[in-house]
Amino acid sequence: MPFDPVLIAVIAAVFLLAGYVKGVIGLGLPTISVGLLSLVMAPAQAAALLIVPSTITNIQQMRPAATLWPLTKRLWPMLAGIVAGTWAGSGLIAGSTAPWAAAALGAALILYAGLGLAKIQFKVAPRHEGWLAPLIGAVTGVITAATGVFVIPAVPYLQAIGMEKDELVQALGLSFFVSTLALGATLGGNFAAELAWGSLLTLIPALVGQYAGQATRARIDAAVFKRWFLLGLLALGVVLASRF
Repeated sequence: MPFDPVLIAVIAAVFLLAGYVKGVIGLGLPTISVGLLSLVMAPAQAAALLIVPSTITNIQQMRPAATLWPLTKRLWPMLAGIVAGTWAGSGLIAGSTAPWAAAALGAALILYAGLGLAKIQFKVAPRHEGWLAPLIGAVTGVITAATGVFVIPAVPYLQAIGMEKDELVQALGLSFFVSTLALGATLGGNFAAELAWGSLLTLIPALVGQYAGQATRARIDAAVFKRWFLLGLLALGVVLASRF
């Protein structure tokens, strides 16, 4: 990636926005950053830039430590499935399949936004978690490997298993943290030295945005904010899918 001040400004603005959305609603960093940056670069490069800010912001979201271990014990089958699925789909976002990556990303954004806007609520009984969790994780992992976005179907599943608000936010952070590490491990050559440094630098606007979002969370209508967020994702998904 050549040095381009305009591109650098675009990247910084995208991560500032993505961090802000994550600060307000607890998710959106990978979805927004990879989605928007895929308009100006290859999805594999956008995903590589995501690694450091996603890892650090999700570590912050995984607090408090006292409840993290019990949550991990409950979710480990899904987390193991994410790692296995991401590994199985290694290379889908780059190489000969790269032209499909943007279209797949667009489809994933359309699906996620459509589910959210339709307010479809799934319910999963505790007795089904044992067999469903690793399946959900594996599918999420493959989609992560293909698109760089790890919300489908992990987020609807976590929303369906009856968690309290704070526990859900922590679970999302844990799931995204594992997905980010798994994606980073499979990107290989796409996470070259220059992109690694770029990913480190994108941490600054992402953290600034996240703290700003957290500071304004109590002063805005989260439901209205999320609706506009989903409408934006829907439009972005349509644009990405139509470019294939």
